[in-house]
Amino acid sequence: MQDEMVEEVEPDVRFTFANERTFLAWNRTALALLATGVAASEFLPRHHFLGGPRVLGIPLILLGCLVAVTSLLHWRANELAMRRKQPLPKSHMPLVLAIGIGVMAVIAAIIVLVGAAH
Repeated sequence: MQDEMVEEVEPDVRFTFANERTFLAWNRTALALLATGVAASEFLPRHHFLGGPRVLGIPLILLGCLVAVTSLLHWRANELAMRRKQPLPKSHMPLVLAIGIGVMAVIAAIIVLVGAAH
């Protein structure tokens, strides 16, 4: 049996541009996470336990990488859905990003508290 070809149409340019703006916004977020992770790893004081700044910096860098890659995949999926006149796929990235930043905030608070105790 041959696969049915799905008809694709050029979407309204406004929706294409909106999809691109969203993609760029996610990439600005990814870049900010990467830069913050590098800054934390390289420039924060070492405190009184080994790897303190890197415990904060490396997960931020990894989260930034995840956001960058996922934003591209989501942009492509949205573009394809618009061309096929299908519903847009849901994104779990807002939840992942919120949890990731929340966890990083807890880690940062622990690092500050441990540093203040010594």
